Amino acid sequence: MIKALSYTFIFLGIQLLGGGIVSLAASIMADGRWADSPYVLIVSSALSSIVAAALFLGTRWAEVSLNYLKTRPWTVLFWCVMAAVGVVIPSTALQEKLPELPNIIEQQLIEIINTRGGYFVIALLAPVVEELVFRGAILKALLAWKPGGHWGMIAISAALFAAVHINPAQMPHAFLMGLLLGWLYYRTGSILPGVAFHWINNTLAFIMLKLYPDPDIRLVDILGNERNVGAAVIFSLFILGPAIYQLALRLKRPA
Repeated sequence: MIKALSYTFIFLGIQLLGGGIVSLAASIMADGRWADSPYVLIVSSALSSIVAAALFLGTRWAEVSLNYLKTRPWTVLFWCVMAAVGVVIPSTALQEKLPELPNIIEQQLIEIINTRGGYFVIALLAPVVEELVFRGAILKALLAWKPGGHWGMIAISAALFAAVHINPAQMPHAFLMGLLLGWLYYRTGSILPGVAFHWINNTLAFIMLKLYPDPDIRLVDILGNERNVGAAVIFSLFILGPAIYQLALRLKRPA
């Protein structure tokens, strides 16, 4: 448990320190003209992610192996993608039923999305690094600590994953995704299925924020009425359900 908490604080510290260093450098350069540029957010996010990945791999807190890829898990990866597609609308609908939470970094996210390089940081780099850290190091340490209580350890890792997002509005969805991502790692011992799921999840979030940047927009505004929202949820569950079932059948560790 101590290892898992240490890894979490180290990762969070890298994110905060990286952002602070880049912001300071931007405020000094060119008489501060870069200080408010969205590129500062992109560079700080990319730099922090790269440093975190290098640290966790260099110390071997997390390890990358090709053993799982050698099993040719293409069908598993396909169902991971389908699960990511199927979970978006039900998760959003559920979150809209919860009390409204502060969205303290929404403007920053919109700025990143509307700036060149935003997709790379949000949808490509973040999924790889977060899976490496939160499943490949943190959940791995938790499962080693309590190997008999894997769902409890998955829940703890999901809570830590939600907490480091800092933004309260993202936490419920991040926690639910953390449960699913933790299960994928537990069943396979690889971060690859989680990276596939995480990539699609972040890509869909990127597209939705790109198309609908209004912070107050809800599913009913997009789909027209509550009946259409209900139909969209049911349709999505018909994607998510079979995907989870297929994954339950097919997920296994490499021999």
